[in-house]
Amino acid sequence: MQLTCEWIDSLKTVTPESWNRLVGEGSPFLEWEWLRTLELSGCVSPSEGWQPCHLLVKRGNALVAAAPMYLKGHSYGEFVFDQAWADAAMRMGLRYYPKLLGATPLTPATGYRFLIAEDEDPEQLMGKMMNAIDDFARKNKLVCTSFLYVTPEGREAFQNQDCLERITHNYQWSNEQYKTFDDFLERFNANQRRNIRRERAALEKENIHFRTYRGTEIPDGMYDFMYDLYDSTCRKFYWSSKYLNRQFFQMISECFQDRTVFIAGQREEEILSLSFNIRKGEKMYGRYWGCVEEVKFLHFSTCYYEPVDTAIRLDIQRFDPGAGGSFKMRRGFAATPNYSFHRIYQPRFAQILDDHLKIANRSEYERMDALNQDLPFKETPEIALEV
Repeated sequence: MQLTCEWIDSLKTVTPESWNRLVGEGSPFLEWEWLRTLELSGCVSPSEGWQPCHLLVKRGNALVAAAPMYLKGHSYGEFVFDQAWADAAMRMGLRYYPKLLGATPLTPATGYRFLIAEDEDPEQLMGKMMNAIDDFARKNKLVCTSFLYVTPEGREAFQNQDCLERITHNYQWSNEQYKTFDDFLERFNANQRRNIRRERAALEKENIHFRTYRGTEIPDGMYDFMYDLYDSTCRKFYWSSKYLNRQFFQMISECFQDRTVFIAGQREEEILSLSFNIRKGEKMYGRYWGCVEEVKFLHFSTCYYEPVDTAIRLDIQRFDPGAGGSFKMRRGFAATPNYSFHRIYQPRFAQILDDHLKIANRSEYERMDALNQDLPFKETPEIALEV
């Protein structure tokens, strides 16, 4: 039966079952409920510079492939920063925006890929979808299409489509068959092991203990409280950007409660800090945090030590705590490559970026290697860094 492509401006026309069947064991942030909640809450909308523009592929009436896509009028909320590219395009007399973006909005977590049914030919579908994207871009006179935070497993498929590859990095934790948090500590050199114990002990002296809330254990009002802390955190730092609203947190509580892992720093029953994490299978993702009282080392425990402790207890193999923060390295998070891919439809601009990326990517790999050489471990871990 013939394959047909279709563009839609909202996930409301797609059933959750048909979409999530394609996601399978993939990123929770590609699931219908997460993406649709961003749309329904208004966090992702044309007025916010995010126009949903999802690509569907059908065989007859059956959905066999999909790609969450957006027309963007700016570069905010992406976490792979291309403002310098936009400036270069402007200097060349090119209109960089709007651009077409394949990504999970507002979510710097590795996991993006084209969603393709298991019984379909992935190479055939990948080519058909990329042709449809190219046709859309040229028809609408776009300069750029980008795909952000692509999975390592999906990297080769995009490379085979002659995309420009850009390497950035974040910091992730891997479970090396630890049985307890003390097993994890044993990997550190003596000095940093002592520092981490000192930081955790300082909170015990403040009578602060930690509790994990999951699924039905999550009390009423905790998602609302998480929004208040998220809002407060965004207001504290002038460089941060507040992208989510209260409605998003309220709505996600209805469909993601079984995936949520809240970690609370408490003094008796009073919650002083809270981190919001999402778990799927053997992976956990740190998303947001906040506190009502500034206590030294509280952030490190709420967002790193306690999630790692929880990950070990739950047999989680990888913890991705989100974007930024080289201080994560002192807590045992290795520099890990992120892959993004780009189609540039103006030949001269494409050549300039290609020349730039050949140098920039090699420099980024060298930087990651240097960072990982400086991890405070007894032995330097082997991180796959392929140029």
